[in-house]
Amino acid sequence: MQQASNDPLHGKTLEFILTELVAHFGWELLGQHIRINCFNSNPSIQSSLKFLRKTPWARKKVEDLYTSILA
Repeated sequence: MQQASNDPLHGKTLEFILTELVAHFGWELLGQHIRINCFNSNPSIQSSLKFLRKTPWARKKVEDLYTSILA
């Protein structure tokens, strides 16, 4: 028997989380919540994913916003 994970991010990819946040807030408001250039200057899912995968502190901010707002 498998135990259910208590982690709200379990099974969710970074792309899924980012897409949900963009759908909920839009790029402009997301850029106000998390002040990083990839959300404010010519934003796209792919460029943001590339940055977030290389930058642990920014990824944590995205994951924390997701868990506090949408999970």
